[in-house]
Amino acid sequence: MKSLRAFEAAARLMSFTAAADELCVTQVAVSRQVRGLEDFLGVELFDRRGQSIALTKAGSRYYPAVRRALNDLAFATSQLSRRGQPQVLSILAYNTFAQCWLIPMLPAFHEQHPTVEIRLSASSALVDFNHQDFDAAIRFGVPDIPGIEVDMLAPIELVPVMSPELLGKAGGSPGISAMLELPLLHSLARPGDWEGWFRHAGLASDHAGRGHKFESSLMAYEAAIRGLGVALGVRILVEGYLASGQLVAPFDASYRPAGGYFLVHPKDRAPTAAFRAFRRWLLTELGSRADDVMDEAPVPPNPTK
Repeated sequence: MKSLRAFEAAARLMSFTAAADELCVTQVAVSRQVRGLEDFLGVELFDRRGQSIALTKAGSRYYPAVRRALNDLAFATSQLSRRGQPQVLSILAYNTFAQCWLIPMLPAFHEQHPTVEIRLSASSALVDFNHQDFDAAIRFGVPDIPGIEVDMLAPIELVPVMSPELLGKAGGSPGISAMLELPLLHSLARPGDWEGWFRHAGLASDHAGRGHKFESSLMAYEAAIRGLGVALGVRILVEGYLASGQLVAPFDASYRPAGGYFLVHPKDRAPTAAFRAFRRWLLTELGSRADDVMDEAPVPPNPTK
């Protein structure tokens, strides 16, 4: 096992020295472990070129299998070590979805499942279930990764939202053409949304690029609450703001681009009782939204915000 770990680290880092630092041993120890593995296999795994190394053809074939085996072993060990707390549920979600919908809804989930402990992380990066210890993730679009189970949760429906104060300044009930004059707020995580909405509404799309730009949709919503302009809200994410009166949606025209929010989880992993409860709850809360969109538009192949 020590030899396999030394080989995997050296092959991944392309350095005996870096592998030694990662494994907290000496460079000599790593070199000795790798040499012992080569002697056992009867093949050279590395070309040693002075201070640098490179995988041989045999080493290149061997490395992916060793890495997969060690990852599988690490994951199995991690799962076994959590036997004392089987109700822990680890979820990865987009920050805006987590803050605008999931966190406000978690008290309802906790009331139904008080023994489940949620560990919620937020990231827009792709989830890698082979290297990240998450039970599931909530993404936009379907990751093009083998072995992933997918549940449709909700469509993307875009609707302009603004503060009541800005609406009052615009006359209280402006027509949709007022969008040509109102300041727009953009989420850089969702480029092109305003252009699509303008086209769908039958307005000149050359106005769609103007206005303030923000890194995330959450920041754009906050700017809209402060009266800075009109944000294009994902309906499921702005419903709380609309219900509280912080934002209003004065126009009937909404726009549905392709895709939606999905729950993804690995097929080859036995679901825990906590995850099964969470999945049932999500599909109950959002299932009707998914039914509305499943036949309307194709799902984009790659996940974005």
